[in-house]
Amino acid sequence: MAQIAQVLVDVPTMQTDRPYSYQIPTAWQSQVQPGMRVVVPFGRGKRRVQGLVLKCDDVTTFDGDLKAIDAVVDLAPVLNHEGLELSAWLAQSTFAFQITCAQTMLPAVMRAKYVKILRPTATTSAQVQQDLFATETSVVYDQVATTPEAVSRLLRLQAAGEVDVYYQVKNQARKKTIMGIKATLSAAEFDQALGDVRKGAAKQVALLNGLQTLNGEVLPQKDFEQRFDVSDAVIRTGVQKGWLKKQPLEVYRDPYATADIQATKPLTLNDEQQVAVDQITAAVNQPATTTFLLEGVTGSGKTEVYLQSIAAVLAQGKTALMLVPEISLTPQMVQRVKGRFGKAVAVLHSGLSSGEKYDEWRRIKRHEAQVVVGARSAVFAPLDNIGLIIMDEEHESSYKQDDAPRYHARQVALWRSQYHHCPVVLGSATPSLESRARAEKGVYQRLVLADRVNKRPLPKVSIIDMKNELQKHAESNFSQALLVALQDRLDRHEQSVLMLNRRGYSSFVLCRDCGFVLKCPNCDISLTLHMDTHTMKCHYCGHEEAIPRVCPNCHSRQIRYYGTGTEKVEEELRDLLPDARIIRMDNDTTRKKGAHAKLLTRFGSGEADILIGTQMIAKGLDFPNVTLVGVLNADTALGLPDFRASERTFQLLTQVSGRAGRAEKTGHVYIQTFNPDHYAIRFAQHHDYEGFFKYEMRMRHQGGYPPYYFTVQLTASDLDEAIAAKRMYQLLQWLKPRLTPNTVILGPTPKPIARVNRRYYYQIVIKYKQDPNLTATLSTLLQETQAQQRQGLQIAIDVEPLHFM
Repeated sequence: MAQIAQVLVDVPTMQTDRPYSYQIPTAWQSQVQPGMRVVVPFGRGKRRVQGLVLKCDDVTTFDGDLKAIDAVVDLAPVLNHEGLELSAWLAQSTFAFQITCAQTMLPAVMRAKYVKILRPTATTSAQVQQDLFATETSVVYDQVATTPEAVSRLLRLQAAGEVDVYYQVKNQARKKTIMGIKATLSAAEFDQALGDVRKGAAKQVALLNGLQTLNGEVLPQKDFEQRFDVSDAVIRTGVQKGWLKKQPLEVYRDPYATADIQATKPLTLNDEQQVAVDQITAAVNQPATTTFLLEGVTGSGKTEVYLQSIAAVLAQGKTALMLVPEISLTPQMVQRVKGRFGKAVAVLHSGLSSGEKYDEWRRIKRHEAQVVVGARSAVFAPLDNIGLIIMDEEHESSYKQDDAPRYHARQVALWRSQYHHCPVVLGSATPSLESRARAEKGVYQRLVLADRVNKRPLPKVSIIDMKNELQKHAESNFSQALLVALQDRLDRHEQSVLMLNRRGYSSFVLCRDCGFVLKCPNCDISLTLHMDTHTMKCHYCGHEEAIPRVCPNCHSRQIRYYGTGTEKVEEELRDLLPDARIIRMDNDTTRKKGAHAKLLTRFGSGEADILIGTQMIAKGLDFPNVTLVGVLNADTALGLPDFRASERTFQLLTQVSGRAGRAEKTGHVYIQTFNPDHYAIRFAQHHDYEGFFKYEMRMRHQGGYPPYYFTVQLTASDLDEAIAAKRMYQLLQWLKPRLTPNTVILGPTPKPIARVNRRYYYQIVIKYKQDPNLTATLSTLLQETQAQQRQGLQIAIDVEPLHFM
């Protein structure tokens, strides 16, 4: 019998990946399991900290007196064997601490400050009901778990299904309950009660007959009323007579309960789709793992390949995980998956409330859902027996986590596929260069969908040189050709989509007398004008201030607004096309929960002629009446100091172009640019991904960038710029003798946006092909910089960063 628990403690000021040995109290020795969280005394002051049990055994290398576990946080493991192994791998591969990784894998409601609530279940015995709950419907865990013996009993009751534990954030994530009905009479007492009912009281007889059918079950009152045709008044009479009791019944929050989701049936596949499905399903049956790169043009039917592959996996009794970027922006995908698989689908994404995410997580953990659809963090969903992992739009940067642990969902998906011996499908019309290069080398198996499913041609793309437009016409966000096309679509009662890479009204405010630009006091970035709130806003730290009427520098009144944003574009378009019905979709109009889906539903139902938006409208939209797409400023990303700028521009233009002409009507795309001859724009014009891939690979090879090199970004930040800069130069001297001569170290330099939220940022970029010393060096750096972080200096390690801004 295990007596010792190896516990990974959570000490925010000084993390460690070394587990500590703790004595398991006698009453819990057969019940404490790996994956449970516990409270333990730590340090000389015996402060209480939370920890994660990694394993239980009989021996310890510690030769002193062991401290004992104080309390058990969970009555069942929150991480299984796979979860513990995954957290260890994640810590090692991202240079983070394992306890941080473990917490990342759990719903936020379990990571926050919470109170634990115990509730009875349908199988709770009368004795347990009386002992623990008496007349209450729930009790606070800490109020009844007062002794080791009491905790031991609760562990046994939870294992037997007689009590359930819930985590409730204070003032948040309260359990959703409805009123339930539970009979209180024995069989003999029912007979007695029926004999006592006065003649003519037919509803009371119906009530008693209904109660006899419950067999101890708690039934929602509304369901009971409908099933047995009784009213609330009759039920209240039953309560008064002691025949039944009302008690709250917890129900899962269903974030899509009110959504009108239509059931769908599998579509007939074309030859390319059938080949893809056949190869994926064949791989499901193999013990070896296969990674597929499903490269399909926009509208080629990748989603149907996903759905039919998932169906084949479910038919084998296995589960499936499907990742999509920013799921709250792509409600159509959720509707398609739920339309095909119904209640077997659980959804996880940041657009849900804490309570909704927790309920969906519990459904998955209890095997009540077999398909999980979600954004980045859903890659940690507690599915068992995974048969297939799908990652749609695999090139999207939103799959990379910005904070520790800085993981990429693709790497986690590949790790889980190895663990479950299941295939991974990476799908995209514009795969990342890294994935496409791996397919070129045969590391991934490439599947190609070269044609649209309806055999419709890809939309024609016209490039508009805005330099010529400015010479011919007054300054405007719209070229003449695009305006004519928009009016033509209005006349034909067809819809248009316009994309702009900037929200707000104007890019910045400038004084024409002295050249002063109003900047954020916390960040090295100009403030953006927002006319809807009449404020200047920082899109990095959230700072807001009033719109200046005079220049703060020279007190001139020659204040002018430069640049443009979605808000300004909408205003101009309403002047140019007064009859057009317009919907604007950006971060300002989609702050409220469910706003994305509501706006898209309005557009899809024909309530608007033109949809204006930022990058969020570039992917996942499928509206048959959209025949025109306009890109107002294709150059936004090309000037950024980032080697992936051209790749991102090509991907964005290709993705947004694919929104046009997806059904029977022909589509047309207008791309407005000041760089009409840039290769990214030219390849996008011809929908030529393979041409772009070959050209960009040559550029990457010449510059020594991924996928030819691996990269690591080290960042130091501090409120004092001198401290951040000094520490990075010290770090450079520390790194040089520890890494091999072939490893390239760039920097240190200030980051392109050198100050954000009052902190100054300096960076070093490490480029390497093979360096046997790198892992040990960065692990040492992680451990040794913790002390400095307590003084305010923050050191971050980012493996394969996607952004250098």
